[in-house]
This record gives sequence, C-alpha cells and structure tokens, in this order.
Amino acid sequence: MARAPGLLAPLLGLGLGLMLALSLPGSWAADCGSLGPAAHLTFAPAARSRWLAPRVRAPGPLDHLYGTVRSFLSAVQLNPFPTELVRALLNEPASVKVDEVVRYEAGYVVCAVIAGLYLLVVPTAGLCFWCCRDHRRCRGPAKMEHKELACERGTFMTFLLLTTLVLLIGVVCAFVTNQRVHEQTGPSAEAVPQMLLSLRHLVSDVPQELQAVAQQFSLPQKHVLKDLDDIATNLGSTIHTQLRSTVYDTLASLRSLGQALQVSVDHLRALNTTLLELQDRQQDLERAVSVCRERLHDLLQEPGCRGCAESLRQAGDLELGADFSQVTHVDDVLHRLKGVPEANFSSMVQEENNTFNALPLLASLQMADVVKELKKAVAQQPRGLKTLAKAFPNWEAAYRWSQALEKVENSSRPYLKEVQRYEKYRWIVGCVLCSVVLLVVVCNLVGLNLGIWGLSAREDPSHSGAKGRAGARVLNVGVCLSCLFAAPLILLVFSTFLVGGNVQTLVCRSWESGELYKFADTPGNLPPSMNLSHLLGLKKNVSILLAYQQCRKGAALWRVLQLNDSYDLETYLDMSQYMASLEQELQNLKVDLENVDLLSPAGHRDLQALQSSGLGGLQYPGFLIQIQKPVVNTNMEKLAHELEGLAQTQGSSVLGKQLQEEAHRLRNLYQEKVLPQQSLVAKLNVTVRVLASSAPKLQVASGDGRLETSRVMDRVTHLKGELPAWATRILRNESECFLTREMGYFSQYTAWVREEVTQHIATCQPLSGALDNSRVILCDMMADPWNAFWFCLGWCAFFLLPSVIFAIKTSKYCHPIWKRLSSSSSEETQLFHIPRVTSLKL
Repeated sequence: MARAPGLLAPLLGLGLGLMLALSLPGSWAADCGSLGPAAHLTFAPAARSRWLAPRVRAPGPLDHLYGTVRSFLSAVQLNPFPTELVRALLNEPASVKVDEVVRYEAGYVVCAVIAGLYLLVVPTAGLCFWCCRDHRRCRGPAKMEHKELACERGTFMTFLLLTTLVLLIGVVCAFVTNQRVHEQTGPSAEAVPQMLLSLRHLVSDVPQELQAVAQQFSLPQKHVLKDLDDIATNLGSTIHTQLRSTVYDTLASLRSLGQALQVSVDHLRALNTTLLELQDRQQDLERAVSVCRERLHDLLQEPGCRGCAESLRQAGDLELGADFSQVTHVDDVLHRLKGVPEANFSSMVQEENNTFNALPLLASLQMADVVKELKKAVAQQPRGLKTLAKAFPNWEAAYRWSQALEKVENSSRPYLKEVQRYEKYRWIVGCVLCSVVLLVVVCNLVGLNLGIWGLSAREDPSHSGAKGRAGARVLNVGVCLSCLFAAPLILLVFSTFLVGGNVQTLVCRSWESGELYKFADTPGNLPPSMNLSHLLGLKKNVSILLAYQQCRKGAALWRVLQLNDSYDLETYLDMSQYMASLEQELQNLKVDLENVDLLSPAGHRDLQALQSSGLGGLQYPGFLIQIQKPVVNTNMEKLAHELEGLAQTQGSSVLGKQLQEEAHRLRNLYQEKVLPQQSLVAKLNVTVRVLASSAPKLQVASGDGRLETSRVMDRVTHLKGELPAWATRILRNESECFLTREMGYFSQYTAWVREEVTQHIATCQPLSGALDNSRVILCDMMADPWNAFWFCLGWCAFFLLPSVIFAIKTSKYCHPIWKRLSSSSSEETQLFHIPRVTSLKL
C-alpha cells in the first residue's frame, strides 16, 4: 500500500490541469495592458523665432517742444481725416478737385498767405531801410538829450535785448533739432531694409516651415519602425504567455497520466507474475499438505494415543484456504497492453514544452516577410502630408511676395541713399540759415554792448562817440542780414512746414489714432490692387485693424488671415488611408502551431491501448477474497507445538517419537512451503489493491469527478484543435492593440501639426513690429524733430521783424547827441546855444 499515494498525486494533478484547461480560453479577452500606451513624442519646433525689436524714441528734453509743435499743428489743421478725399485720390485721382484740397488744407493756406506777406514785407522793409540809410533819414542821431529820450532809449534797448534772447533760444533749438533730424536720418534709412528683410523672411519662411513640419513625420515613423523590429517576438511571447497555463497544465496532465500508465502496467505485470507463481506453488503445497494430513490422521487415530482428539480435529482441518486458481486471469489484459508504454511520456512532454517555449522565435521566423512589408508601408508618407506645404494658401504667392519684397528692398537702397544725400543738403542749408540768425543775434548783442558802452562813456569829456557809432553800425549789419536772408529763411520754413505738417496731421495723427486702419478696413476705400484679401486670394475679407492687433499679440497668420475658411487642414492630416494600409498588412500576420503536437502518435497509441485494455474491468474483489483467506486453514505452528506436547504425554515411546517427527515435518512444511506462499500473497495483495484503486479511474469516471484516460485524450485532442484558433484570436487582439498604440504616435504628430500650423508657424509679429517701427521712425524720430526744426526756425523768422525794428530804433540812440542839455541852464538858453565846431564830430 505504500505506493498508492504516489499514484494518486499525479491523478489529482491531472484533474486540476484539465479543469484549468476548461476555464482558460476566455481569459484573453481584449486587453492591451501588455503593450502599454504610446510613448510621449517631443517634436522640434518648426516655427522659426522671429521678433522684430521695437524702436522707441528715448525720452528727452525736446519732448515738450515736440508736444508744443503738435498742438500748434492741431490748431492749424482742424479738419478730421479726409476719408472721401483720400478714397478719390486712391481710386480716381483725376476726380480730385482743387477746391476740396484747398478746403482741407485751409490752415496751411492761411500759413502760406502769412508766409507770402512775410516774404513781401520783410524784403520791402529792408529796401526801404536801405534807401533811408542812403539819405540819412533812418539812423540819424538824436539832436538833443532830454528825459524822454533816455526813457525811449532804455525801452528800445530792453525790447531788443529780450527779442535777441528769444531769437537766441530759437536758434539754439533750431540748431539742435536740425542736428537731430540729420542724426536720425541715417539709422532710420538703414532700418527700412531691415524691416523689409524681416517681412521677406516672414513670407519666404512659411513654405520651409511647413516642409519642416511634414518632415517631422519621420519621428513617429521611427518609433513605429522600432516597434516593428520586435513585433513578431512580442506577439509570439504574448501568445505563449496567454496559452502557457493551459498548455503547461495539459502537458502536466499527460505526464501524470503517463506516469500512472507506467505504474499500472508495472503492477499488472507484477500481479500476473505473482499469480502464476502462487498457482504453481499452490499445487505443490496442496500435495504436501494432503500427505501430512493423512499421516497425522493415521497417527492420531491409533488406540494408544492419549489426548489426541483435539489434535486429530485440527489435523482434519489441515487443508489449503486460498484457491488462486479461481481468480480471473490477466493474460488478455496484458496482451492488449503488450509493448505499453511505447512512448516515454516524460521525454515527450519535455520535448513539447521546448517546442511551445520556442514559440516567440517561431513567430519571428514565420512573420519575417510580413514585418518587412509592414515596414515598407510605414516608411511611406501619407499623401496629405506630401501636399501639406504646397496646398497651403498663397504657396505660389509666397514666392512672388518674397521676390517683390526683395526687389523693393534692393530698389529702396539707392533711394534711401538719395534721401540721405538730400538730407545732407537740407542740413547744410539749415545750418547756414541758423548761422545767419545766430549772426543777427550776435550783431544785436555786440551792438547793444557797444551802444551801452558808448552811452556810459559820454560823461567823459574826452569821449569821441566812436563806440556808439560802431554799435549802431553792428546793429545795422544785423538788420541788413535779417532783410537779406528773410526770403530764403521763410521759404525753408514754409516748405518744411508744409511737408512735415501734413505728415503729422494727415499720416501720424490718423495712424496713431487708428483711423488709417479703419479707413483701410472700410470696403471701397482701397482699390482692388491694394485690397489685402484680394492680394492673398482669401475667401473672406480680413480686418487690417484686427489683424494688426492680433499680430501685436504674436498670433500666427492662420488665425490672422482666417485660413480655416480657405484651407481644410484636417484633410491633409487624415491618416485613415495610411492606417488602413497598415491594418491590412497586420491582417497578414499568422502563427502556425502545427508543430505543437502535445501528444505523440506513440503516446496516443499507449493511451488507446490503455483505454481498450479492460484494465479497469478485472475482478479485483475476487483477488481480494482469496487474498483474505489463509494459505492453510490450520495454524501449522500451533499444531506442531501441540504435537510436541502430546509426544511427551504418551506412554509409548514409539508413538511419542512419531509425534515428534510429525511435528518436525509440519514445521519444515510451514517454513519451506507456507511462508513463501504467504509472502507471495502479501505481494499480490499490494498489487491488487493498487490496481483496484487506480485502474478504474484511468478508464471510467468515478463519482467524485476525477478525470479518466478518455477525458484526457479528448481534452488533448480538443486543445490541439483549438490552439491555432486561440492563437489567431490572440494575434488579432494584439494586432489591434499594436495598431492602437502606433496610432497614438501619429495622433500626437497630427495634434502637434495642428497646433504648430495654427498657432506658431508664420507668427506675424514682424508685420505689426514693422508697422509700429515705421510709425516710430516716420513720426517720432523724423517728423517730430523735423517739425520742431521748422517751428524753431519760423519762430526765429517771425521774431526777426521786431528785432529789425528794435535794432533800427536802438541804433539811432547809439550815435553821439548833437546837443546835450545842461542841468543848470534853462531850456530856452539851451535851444539857442551855438556849440563850438570842435564839440561835435560827425
């Protein structure tokens, strides 16, 4: 019985394995956890970093002057932006009427009239002064000294001094602003090509950036191709992982069944051998027991045997108990199991395990060609991405715009050089006229100083009047210079005023307030050749003001130009055809599991032989009945002991000796025949009990649900038939999971492209920056100092009039006095006093 538990353990394992096999086929429901999600992709920004540095005029001491000039121009030009006039000028220049222009430029017309009067009056006054000077009527000396004369002289000198100081301030400001205009012209002219270059890059870089976006499709391609390198091995590993519990348990069950088969066959052979030996020995034992029984019966029945009745009864029972000739023969079963087991189940299971464990390598070899085709399909670029850049709105126009901007940039350089050259001439003229005004200021100051010096020296008796006459001459030189240069001065003032004032009131003021953008946004104001939407070929009008505001915030052209109305980006990002081709190629992935036999033909024959052997149909109870019987019904050792006791009690020594001899023979028979027979019976008992408990379970289902040989064979056959279907199902599920994960890479790419194209590519900040810089250059850096220059120069021009008047008046009092009043004489006496000839030197 010691081997029975070792046989039951494999059978229990067999049952457990088959129960797992029944439960596992549904365990691989769609689950993509083994693959994991797609890795996060990091794309290189395709949009180039463009940022046009803003130009800002630094705050300075002239800002108050600029503000004053703007206020003055606002007073000159009270009319709002001439929308109708500009519309007519842009669309139909011939329809513009002069009276409309004059009406709008009324303030400038008034200033032109004033300038004309100035141009007429000042030279005329200078001519009159020259004539008076020739006839000594304009600068004659005062004839006598009196209190009113001193008051007049002081008043005129004071006003001349104040006027000269005002002229001095004006000319200094004119010098500064003239120099500021000259200094700003060079950098401003150089900034224009830079802005045009920035705009050209904005236009020309869009196709290149879109191509860079399309080229980065290689990033998800690389990840997918890398995953395809291991897809066959991974699919094989997944199939192996999901099927191994079922296959391993089934193979373990086969191993256990093979072990049980081997044990059963071994025990059956041992049973047959033992049974045959028992039957042979039983015949010899029966003859020996019969002879011994007869001798004892004759001896114990002798008349002289005393107390032999009980022994005689036991000797009569001396016969065989177990009759093994009556049990079922196992020759037929052994014949059916001849050569079983033909297969080595342990080696067979190990070989099948090795074959199944090599499934990843097998899958890699079988899928190699399909994986190669998959890689070819992945390496292709979707059709939409190939035309992403070329189909972008204004792809062709971008080149034309870039060429046009380059042409403008190249052609602007000579003009800008000419502007700088003419600006140099203007600067020289301005410096000359400012120098003339400064010379007038110097003449006034020198003349005043000499005049005052001469007046203070009149108290000296030795005074000759030379200082006063020199001061008068210097003042007259300043008057002549003022009259001579008044015409070019007022002409320069008015020409610069007309240009700079209109730039400020017509352009800068409306530009800063946004009226220019509103004018451009109003339909019909701009001719079709200047319409932005028409030039860009857009289906929807674009608000220039809104576009400018969005560009200042760094918006992309996609949003600014509302390209979603004329360009369906999703059409070019559609991956359905691309993924459909990948899915079609994935359908060709197959794994052939025909090499996984599970049960070899020899093993199958062994199990069939076991199933049809009738091992479970043997009459094991018949064996057990005979085994439970004693070999001999009488206890031979006890009988021999009693015979020895009787031998001692007999009166006849011959009888006693015969009893002794029979007891000895009985013991020899027991030792030589009965004990070996009992040993064989015990051996037979173990074998029969093992077979009685295990053999029926190998062929017939028992009531406790444990499995049998036929069920194992059915399950093996079922598993072998279902393995390809299960593997195909797992393969399809894993292929779908793989496709889903790889689609994640392409989804990341399309999301990145969508964001890059609509939010980052072609950021139009350079456009708004160019507009802002243009306004700063034109208005803040050029127009403001330009206007301040003519304002200061005009200031000087108009203050030259009182300067001329006060200089003429003051020069009269710088000459020597013809007759000086005496404080001690009366006025009548002084009137008739005839001075000496030497007292007055003319």
